[in-house]
Amino acid sequence: MQIKSVTPFILHVPVTGSQIADSTHTITHWGVVGARIDTDDGLSGYGFTGTHAHLPSDQLIARCIATCHAPLLLGEDANDVQRLWLKLARNPALQWVGRAGITTLAQAAIDVALWDLKAKAAQVPLWKLLGGQVRDKVRAYNTDIGWLSIADDKLVDGARRAVGDGFTGIKIKVGSTVERDLRRLEAVRRAIGPDVTLAVDGNGKWDLSTCLRFCRGAEPFDVYWFEEPLWYDDVKGHAELARASRIPVALGEQLYTQDAFAEFFHQNAIHWVQPDVTRMGGLTEVLRVCETAHSYRLPVAPHAGDMSQVHVHLNYAHPACAVLEYIPWIKDCFTEPAEVVDGVFRVPREPGAGTTPTREAVEKFSRPTA
Repeated sequence: MQIKSVTPFILHVPVTGSQIADSTHTITHWGVVGARIDTDDGLSGYGFTGTHAHLPSDQLIARCIATCHAPLLLGEDANDVQRLWLKLARNPALQWVGRAGITTLAQAAIDVALWDLKAKAAQVPLWKLLGGQVRDKVRAYNTDIGWLSIADDKLVDGARRAVGDGFTGIKIKVGSTVERDLRRLEAVRRAIGPDVTLAVDGNGKWDLSTCLRFCRGAEPFDVYWFEEPLWYDDVKGHAELARASRIPVALGEQLYTQDAFAEFFHQNAIHWVQPDVTRMGGLTEVLRVCETAHSYRLPVAPHAGDMSQVHVHLNYAHPACAVLEYIPWIKDCFTEPAEVVDGVFRVPREPGAGTTPTREAVEKFSRPTA
């Protein structure tokens, strides 16, 4: 299965409504910046990273795929996923300018495309290639009803609607003011009752003293986890928060390597582990993080920068994975959408990683790569 070509692509897909916002970002579209890898036996593999649909930076990722990574892959055996991951990640020239950020996002697209090819060649869904189904159900939690840009009354209505649709977990954004966020948290908990898990996500906005004040007020509402409470790289702060509050700390979407996670593990600064295949150079590195988390007996709840197209395969195949995020923005762009029925992700059945875009999506949402 020799690699013949590597071609970048960019899709910009609208979010729910006209725009959404968390504590640090406001966006109108989700970026799907990817790679198509074609082989000599006629197979095509697709992988992508997730972005905020800023075209100039998306084009930087696409250019990195085309000019930095593609030349290293041409003529290689697409089956050698681990070896090719190392060839890209440990390339001296790319290490000098990368190891995180654009080069890693670009590699994520390529790595997932290689896994997609490998599963297609075996004619099985990716979860089966990864070792088979280890659980009957993957529980979904709904994030799309919880943005900070949603008015308080609409937030409560959306939470009730999600529970009515079968979701047993929801997540709401915090990071405005402690007072407002506690009012919203209390209203949502009152609306959904005690049997639905309720997580919060700060997107790295607050400092430690603000987080401690919020946690003191939030403890009566049975918070499932506090995601990204502090700046993403602040290991010491997260460790202090983890010691001071009974609310579990979740993080990982902004970490790029297993080494970055290792320090949080060592400092007991994390309770829920949230790697993202679209940021960590792909599935290959995320699998390493999942294995390490499992050795610490820490649960994994992958961050879904791919909107769960790949992560649903990971969750069905890896014993550390406990729950998965649901945001429906891009699901209908793929031949096998990540679908939730009665609060549970449907088991994928098509060969591959669930990353093959439909012709209609490519025609409708494509943006120039240069």
